[in-house]
Amino acid sequence: MLKSTFFFARFILFWLVFFFLDRFLFLIINSSKIARISYSEILATFYHALLLDISMIAYLLIIPLISYIYWLLNGRKVVNLNWLPVYNKILIVLFSLISVVNFNIYREWGSKINAKALGFAIYTPNEALASSASSPIALSISILALIAAMGFFLQNRIILKNIKFEKSPVWFRGIISILLIGITFLMMRGGFYGAPINQSMAYFSKEQILNHAAVNTEWNLISSVLAAKKTKSNPYLYLDKQQAALQVKDLYAVKKDTTIHILNTERPNIVLFIVESFTADLTKTLGNENGITPSFDSLISKGVLFSKIYSSGNRTDKGFIATLSGFPTLAAVNIVKWPEKTQKLPSIAQSLYKNGYHNSFFYGGESEFDNYKAFILSHDYQKLIDKNDYKGGQVTSWGQFDGAVLKRQLQEIKTEKQPFFSTILTLTNHEPFALPGQYKFGTSDNIAKFKSTAYYTDSCINAYLNAAKKESWYKNTLFIFIADHGHVYPKNIYDIYVPQRYHVPLLFYGDVIKDEFKGKKFNNIGSQTDIAATLLAQLNISNKEFIWSKNLLNPYVKPFAFFSWDNGMGFINNEQSVTFDNVGKMILYNSHVKDEAQTSKTLTQAKSYLQSVYEKFIEL
Repeated sequence: MLKSTFFFARFILFWLVFFFLDRFLFLIINSSKIARISYSEILATFYHALLLDISMIAYLLIIPLISYIYWLLNGRKVVNLNWLPVYNKILIVLFSLISVVNFNIYREWGSKINAKALGFAIYTPNEALASSASSPIALSISILALIAAMGFFLQNRIILKNIKFEKSPVWFRGIISILLIGITFLMMRGGFYGAPINQSMAYFSKEQILNHAAVNTEWNLISSVLAAKKTKSNPYLYLDKQQAALQVKDLYAVKKDTTIHILNTERPNIVLFIVESFTADLTKTLGNENGITPSFDSLISKGVLFSKIYSSGNRTDKGFIATLSGFPTLAAVNIVKWPEKTQKLPSIAQSLYKNGYHNSFFYGGESEFDNYKAFILSHDYQKLIDKNDYKGGQVTSWGQFDGAVLKRQLQEIKTEKQPFFSTILTLTNHEPFALPGQYKFGTSDNIAKFKSTAYYTDSCINAYLNAAKKESWYKNTLFIFIADHGHVYPKNIYDIYVPQRYHVPLLFYGDVIKDEFKGKKFNNIGSQTDIAATLLAQLNISNKEFIWSKNLLNPYVKPFAFFSWDNGMGFINNEQSVTFDNVGKMILYNSHVKDEAQTSKTLTQAKSYLQSVYEKFIEL
C-alpha cells in the first residue's frame, strides 16, 4: 500500500524540477542585475523558494489526490492514469506561458505577473498587446518552446503511468486517505507556522530580484487575484489607526494658509498636459540628458519649474487619478477599478466647473481603458475626444499619435467658451515606442526608441505652442506640464524601488505668469497629488476637498512626497528617502542608513500614510 504513495513523491519531484528550471531561466534572463551578487546568495534563492513551490504543488495535487483516494477506497488493484499526462501537459503549457509573460512584465514593471497584469490582458487585450510589443518576440517564443519541451520531456521520465494497490483492510486505507489529505493541506498552508504561507516567507535577501525570483510565479499570481477582490479590509495595518491618522494630520498641518501668487489673473484658461512617461531624466535641466527634450528645457527658462516632484505611482492609471483628483496610490490596489469609488473623489475639473469653467478632455487612445471614461464623464468634463473620434491618419497600436491629438485640441478649443480647462493625455512615449516618422536616436534598442518618442512628443508640444500663440485665447492661458509617471529609461539604472525612478518635472508656463516669476525654480519636495491644491490656490478657489493635496506655493507646507508600486512604498522629505517592501517587510532603499532614528521616523510616516489612504479608500 505504501508503495503506491510513491506516485505523489514523483509528482512532487516533477513540479519541483519544473519550478527550478523556470526560476533558473528567470535568473539567466536577468543576469545583468545579479552579476555583482555572490553565487552562494544566488543559490540560496532555490532553497528559500521551496515553501511556496511546495504550496503551489499541493494545489496541483488536489485532482490527482481525489482520484487516488477514490480508487484506493474502491478496492482496485491497478489504476491506469491515462488522463494524468493530459492534465499535466495542460498545466505545463499554461505555466510556460505565464513564465514568459512574467519575464517580460518584470522587465517593464519591476514586479511579477499579478492581478493587475491579468486584468490588463483580459479587459483591454489590444492595449496589452501594444504594451508587450516592445518585448523580444523571438526570444519569448524560444523560451516558451524551451520550457514546454523540458516539461514534456521530464513528465515522460518522472510521472508514473499507473498505480498498483496492495491488498489492505478498509480501516488502513481510510487512515492513509486522511493522512494524505492532512499532508496536502499542510503543504498548501506552508507547514505548522502560526500564520498561513505568504510571499514574504520566500524573502531572504537585501537584493530584491532574488526575493522576486524565490516567489513562485503561479502562486503569486493566484494570491494576487484573490487579494484583489478584498476591498473591505485594510492590508496595510502598521500602526494604531488613530496614531496613523495623527501622523498624516501633522504632515498636512500648516501654520498659515497662504500662497505665493505667481499669476497675473484669477481666471486664466488652463491647458493641462499629462505627458506619458515624461520622467525628469529625459530633460537636460533635471536629468542632464542632451538633446531629448530641447523644447521643454527652453520653456523652463520662461516658466515656473517645480524641480523636486515625484509621481504617485509607476503607471498611467495611478498618475491619472493622482493628478486630476489629488488622491494617492494604494500600492497593490488601484482605485480606478472601482468607478463607484472614483466618482466620489473630488477633481480639478469639478472645482473649475463650479466656478464657470468649460472642461474638455483629449486622448488618442481608448478612453474606456482602465475606466478613464467613467472618471471623466462623472467629473464635469463637457467634452471628451478619444480614439473613436478620429478618422484616418497614422496610428499606433495604442491609438492616435500625439501630433494628431494636439492638432485636434487646437481645432476644438477655438469654439470653446472661456475660461476653459482642457486636459490632454499623451501616449506616444509608451512602449512599443512607435513613431510616424524617423527615429531621432535610432532603433538599436528600447532606450534609443524611448528617447526618440520622447523627442517626438517634445517637438509636438513645441509645434502646439507655436500654433497656439496665434490664437486670441493664448495670452490668457496657463499651460501645466506633468508626467503621468517616471520611467526606467533613458538611464536604465533605477529599480522600481529607487526614488529617482519617480522623479518628474512639473512646469507652469504662459503669459499669465508674472514677469518676476518667469524662469524661477521652486525646490521643495512635492507630489503629483499636490497639483490640485496648488492650482486652485492660485485661482482663489477652495481646495479643502483635496485632503491629500498640499499647496506647493505655500511657504509653510511640509515638503514631502509619497509614492507606491505593487509591492511597496516610498517616502521622501528634506531629511531622507526611504522605500519599503510591504511583502518582505524590509527597507529596500535608504539615503541615510546610519541615522536609525530618522529612518524610524520616516518609515513611520510612510506606513501611516499608506494605512490612512487605504482606510479612506474603504470608506468611499
